[in-house]
Amino acid sequence: MVPLIKRMILCAVLFSALKSYSQSAAEKSMWLSDLDLSKMTCVMGTPKINQSIKGNVLSIGTEKFEHGVGTHAYSRMLIDLHGKAKTFSAKVGLDNGAYIYASISFYVLGDKKVLFESGPVRKGEKPRSITLDLTGINKLGLLVTVNREDISENYADWADAKIIYTNEKPVALDNNVNAKQFGILTPPAPLKPRINIPEVFGVRPGSPVVYRMPVTGKRPINFRVEKLPQGLQVDKASGIITGKIATAGKYRMTLIAKNKYGETRKSFTIIAGDQLALTPPMGWNSWYIYYSHVSDSVMRLSADQMVRSGMADYGYQYVNIDDCWMNKDGSKNEEERGPLRNAEGMILGNKRFPDMTGLTNYIHSKGLKAGTYSSPGPKTCAGYAGSYQHENTDAQTFANWGFDFLKYDWCSYGSIAKNNSEQELKAPFILMGEALKKTGRDIVFNLCQYGMGDVWTWGSEAGHSWRTGPDLGTATGSFIPGFYNTALNNSQHWQYARPGGWNDPDYITIGWVGSSNPNGQGRKTSFTPNEQYAYMSLWSLMASPLFYSGDMSKLDAFTVNVLCNHEVISVDQDVLGRQGKIIRNDSTGMVMLKELSRNGKAVGLFNFPGNKKNPADYFVWDSKGDGTKKIRVTASELGVSGKFRVRNLWTQKDLGVFENYFETDVPYHGVMLLKIIQ
Repeated sequence: MVPLIKRMILCAVLFSALKSYSQSAAEKSMWLSDLDLSKMTCVMGTPKINQSIKGNVLSIGTEKFEHGVGTHAYSRMLIDLHGKAKTFSAKVGLDNGAYIYASISFYVLGDKKVLFESGPVRKGEKPRSITLDLTGINKLGLLVTVNREDISENYADWADAKIIYTNEKPVALDNNVNAKQFGILTPPAPLKPRINIPEVFGVRPGSPVVYRMPVTGKRPINFRVEKLPQGLQVDKASGIITGKIATAGKYRMTLIAKNKYGETRKSFTIIAGDQLALTPPMGWNSWYIYYSHVSDSVMRLSADQMVRSGMADYGYQYVNIDDCWMNKDGSKNEEERGPLRNAEGMILGNKRFPDMTGLTNYIHSKGLKAGTYSSPGPKTCAGYAGSYQHENTDAQTFANWGFDFLKYDWCSYGSIAKNNSEQELKAPFILMGEALKKTGRDIVFNLCQYGMGDVWTWGSEAGHSWRTGPDLGTATGSFIPGFYNTALNNSQHWQYARPGGWNDPDYITIGWVGSSNPNGQGRKTSFTPNEQYAYMSLWSLMASPLFYSGDMSKLDAFTVNVLCNHEVISVDQDVLGRQGKIIRNDSTGMVMLKELSRNGKAVGLFNFPGNKKNPADYFVWDSKGDGTKKIRVTASELGVSGKFRVRNLWTQKDLGVFENYFETDVPYHGVMLLKIIQ
């Protein structure tokens, strides 16, 4: 009997050992770099296998690694473990090729729960070691975020990253939403004339006036103005108003447009006084498509296209040159070599701009306005001649040339300013602002200094709009489009916007936009249709200057449909001059409300994740469905009582009468832009 028991115990021990051996033998390992890296989403650049994002050996602090994945932060990867993984291990850190002041954070998530968080990681630090138990976890998320949005060289390394698993091999997931996208929503303009203007326009007494009445409808159209102020005249065929108003005051008139389909009248007031830009300026800027390749010819082409495309009929009027029109010390480009100024100290255009007065005359002949660019420093951002110590001369030169707008970019003035005090930050803009006022010409002044020193609190002392953050073109977006994060930043300063002074979040970059690398040839925007509708809606709700900065020669029907919806633009141009403010931003979506004149309200319901405080929100854990979300806004949130009417501004259709709340489906990364009427 005893021998039998011993044999049974021995068999059990052997069976257990064999089972353990079998389980151990089934375990396999794979490097993270063995996964399909095309599934990894990296905001800038393509992930690299066994090398840094810059193509160098993976190196963190004093250590170098043969295996791993180099990415650009932000980056994310979602991996299906099939519930069969055992462990994940890695060493993570900022690659030695990153910018010295870069700061990023690493996260590892399992089924939406944070398993590892590095905290801020900086260049030169030793790698952080990770060893995690993945038992029972189905999906693994690897995330790198940015702690300093003003730095782009955020090179992250997942070194020696390895997954131990059994049976099914882990696979990378697309991590995308197959969102329902909308095509053209804006109805075509009617054949009968429609006057698409704000109700007011500001000028200074004695300054030249050039104003093109923005009117849609079948041409030819005959234009008239009742009670046109003395000193002004209107071209009956083009609707261009020119002349001067000598005396300060409010001049109420009626604009009339008539064709064979009917006649339209609209009240309009010119206020001759101290204020310009009584509604946010609208136009086009050359920067995000032409960069250093801007020229006289493309400016004229863009003016032509502003009229031909119909943008001018919706109120777009400024045609603005950005940087790179001057000469540049040490330039290798023959077109840009030459004296920066003449003997009298007047700044000179480079060979691409042989006749500035001729250019502005051409733009004015279209009934449009011309804008230019400079810097308070000795050099512009791109290294061309700036206005330092020539402010009065340059202001008068710009006026003599016939410019109506000046963008003034901080750039090299950082080397002049003694410190970052408000006084030092204000000084160059106050100086140029005063110089512009003395020229005898109305020049709208844009302060481009990236939100330093809380510019929104004092910007109106110098000019008419002020940038509230970095260039939108450098906004990384963290897998939400960069414009959305820019809008969240800009929206914080809503209380400082008012007629004559506007928060400027930067330009609208849809359609064909450029890159500083491919010689200004441009590429189709990566924003989805939903995102482009959200972009324009945000800018209109925030009473932002509406400046398109894409290729005017490649305007397509969809881009024009986004830029040229008169009901959406009317939200931006509302004479009350209030900026919209966020009334809710959480997992249910973001809601922005803008007070309008005549007790109206505009509200945008945006289907984006909340503030991204939860790292799990960076991933698409369930790929089923199209991402559409129901978003509700209550009467209390809207500040209304009783019944209220709702109109969809993009489709220009009434949605009905509601009470207590309004709820609707909003597409993924899209918007429902509404007008609330009581």
